[in-house]
Amino acid sequence: MIKKSSPVPIYFQIELQIREKIENKELKPGDMIPSEREYAEKFQISRMTVRQAINNLVNEGYLQRIRGKGTFVTVKKFEKNVQRLTGFSEDMRSRGLEPETKVLSFKVIEADSLIASRLNVEEKSRVYQIERLRLADQEPIAYEVFCMSADLVPDLTWETAEQSIFKYVEEIGLNIISGTQELEAITANKREASILGIKAGAPILYIQQVSQLEDQQPLEYVKSYYRADRYKYRVEMVRS
Repeated sequence: MIKKSSPVPIYFQIELQIREKIENKELKPGDMIPSEREYAEKFQISRMTVRQAINNLVNEGYLQRIRGKGTFVTVKKFEKNVQRLTGFSEDMRSRGLEPETKVLSFKVIEADSLIASRLNVEEKSRVYQIERLRLADQEPIAYEVFCMSADLVPDLTWETAEQSIFKYVEEIGLNIISGTQELEAITANKREASILGIKAGAPILYIQQVSQLEDQQPLEYVKSYYRADRYKYRVEMVRS
C-alpha cells in the first residue's frame, strides 16, 4: 500500500515494500518482479517514480536487470574469505545455512604420480578417492574429488564422508594447520554441469587445495568445482 499523503517519498515506499518481500522470502532469488508499467498502474503513479525505486535496489544488489527479459531478484553469491582455512560445512554454517553432503563415489585407489606428489606418498600407495556433491540449504554449490592417504586415516567410511571430514580428522587427534589453494575460471563439462544443475559450458571456479598437518604432512588433495553464479572469493590485501 502506498500513502501518497505521507512525507516519505513514494519511490522510497515502493523500495521498502520490494526489499521487505525479498528479505521475507516472498520474493526469492531468480524471481521476476512486476514491470515498471505494472507498478505504475497499480499505484497510479509515474513510471519515473517506480524506476527510481528499482534503480536504487539494483544499485544495492537486491535486483538485477536482464535486457529483453525483465528485472529479477538477485541470486546472492556465497563469499569465501581466503585468509582462513575452513571446511565447507563450517563455511556454510557460519552463514546460517544448512550444509549437506552427498557421496557420489567412495573407493580406494592406487596413487598416480600427481596424487602421490600432492599427498607426499609413494606411487601406487592406497589412497581414498571420494566424489562428493556439497549443498547449502538443499542447493548444489560444489562438486569435489577428495583424495587422502588411507594409511594416514585408515578407518574413513562412506558415512563419515557424508559429514565433515575436517571435523572427523580433528576428533581422531590430527591437527590441521595450513593449506594452499590454486584457483582458476573454467567452463563446466557435461558431467560437472549435470551434477551441479547448470548448463554445460557455464562458468565455474576450479579450485585445487592441499591441506597440511602440523608436521607438514599433506592431509588431503581436493579438486573442487564451484558454481560461479553462487560462489565468489574475497581477498584482503595490504600494501607493504
